[in-house]
Amino acid sequence: MNLPNKLTLLRIALTFVFMFFLFTYWQYGKIAALIVFALASFTDYIDGKIAKSRGLISDFGKFMDPIADKILILAAFLAFVEMKLIPAWAVVVIIFREFVILGLRVLGIIKGHIIAASRAGKHKTVSQIVTVFFVLIYLVIRQYAKDAAFWTERFDAFTKNAIFALMLITVALTLISGASYISKNRRLFK
Repeated sequence: MNLPNKLTLLRIALTFVFMFFLFTYWQYGKIAALIVFALASFTDYIDGKIAKSRGLISDFGKFMDPIADKILILAAFLAFVEMKLIPAWAVVVIIFREFVILGLRVLGIIKGHIIAASRAGKHKTVSQIVTVFFVLIYLVIRQYAKDAAFWTERFDAFTKNAIFALMLITVALTLISGASYISKNRRLFK
């Protein structure tokens, strides 16, 4: 197994570490979760860079890299639903899109065609990562600055509205990228 594929599997393992820290009662848990999420997100960037620069692109990597991304992002979004920070319907839309595209990828494999990540899919992933980072930073600041003068109900409401706006953008990009995948690979349905 090459290095990029090991980094992809590491991202999946880091998802569980991220979730542990996110829900732990340890006083630095949210900061640790933010750091672990940043590390996991960095593995997504670096595994692709290494694979391209060293000619290590593999079918395993093309298939598993997007799945590792989905595991990390969906774990975060589901945690945020449980924390009542984002609406469940938004995550259901994202999960629906991911299952449709996963089905499309499996259909592609059956027909001997690997569907790699597209530009629209990468934009979607970036928007999701940015949203997760924003929510994690909100959680860290809220934990440590709750008693600070600037942390008012109005500031908290403003931040939650910003999270909701980011989720709307993320859902829109998720749907656009899903439609793009289906359109570009419609020949698989014939």
